[in-house]
Amino acid sequence: MADPASVVGAIGDQRTLHGIPHRVSCRALGVSESWFYKHRNRRPTSREVRRQQLVEAVKAEFAKSGGTYGSPKVWITLVRQGWRVSVNTIAKLMAELGLVARKVRRRRGLTRPGKRPASPDFVKRDFTAEAPDLVWCGNMTEIETGEGKLYLATVIDLFSRRLLGYAMGERHDAELVVAALNMAAATRGGDVRGVTFHSDRGSEYGSRRFRRACRRLGVFPSMGRVGSCFDNAVSEAFNSVLKVEYVHRHTFATRAEARIRIATWITDFYNARRLHSVCGFKSPIDYEHDYWAGLTEELAA
Repeated sequence: MADPASVVGAIGDQRTLHGIPHRVSCRALGVSESWFYKHRNRRPTSREVRRQQLVEAVKAEFAKSGGTYGSPKVWITLVRQGWRVSVNTIAKLMAELGLVARKVRRRRGLTRPGKRPASPDFVKRDFTAEAPDLVWCGNMTEIETGEGKLYLATVIDLFSRRLLGYAMGERHDAELVVAALNMAAATRGGDVRGVTFHSDRGSEYGSRRFRRACRRLGVFPSMGRVGSCFDNAVSEAFNSVLKVEYVHRHTFATRAEARIRIATWITDFYNARRLHSVCGFKSPIDYEHDYWAGLTEELAA
């Protein structure tokens, strides 16, 4: 016999379906009228109610992520809310609902090698850190607006992937990367002596102005090789995430609009709510909070 829900949905709730009496429709579908009325008037089972609640929860989490979460992240979020469900069930349900996350693709970089001697590579593609403020990384990317290009410089902590500092402007120059570095230092309270800052060999990072800023803050600059995006993979990955998950889904009439909306995405979503696999599928801020809470407990013990 056909599925009750599909049959009842096909026949409808009115006395007729497109002018055809229910008894005729039931006969065409091979079911009795009594069976139809019984299933039409019955209350939904607890299993059906739970499935509908799960559907709504999946839709809600997908929407909160801006349509960027795949089934693993949606599943983790729901499990933390108390749902007892498998990741395969979530994947199947999202496929049925047509909820597909966008894939991150690598983008062309802005690196223009400078003429000054490059800093040594202290990172050597080891993008891990045992604590906050040991190693930071940074890069630049461009964003299209109705007024022309807007450039974004970033500073990311490799421990938590938290975006500590950023600056946006009409030109990608030394002033922009210094502003991002200063914001990162301010975020950490001002004293960041001993931090290693890793970047590509862009002329902005090799400039006298940026080197002076590093010396003033007590930061040690580090650089990857020319033309190798893998030597600064974390920063490149952030730029791709920003473009795919936010920038390419919106249009910005002015640079000012782009500044405000991108800054809001960074502070309200990326740092505070976006799940990162490196952070045990926690947000960067939550990951740091857990680290400091654990450290406090160890010291108190």
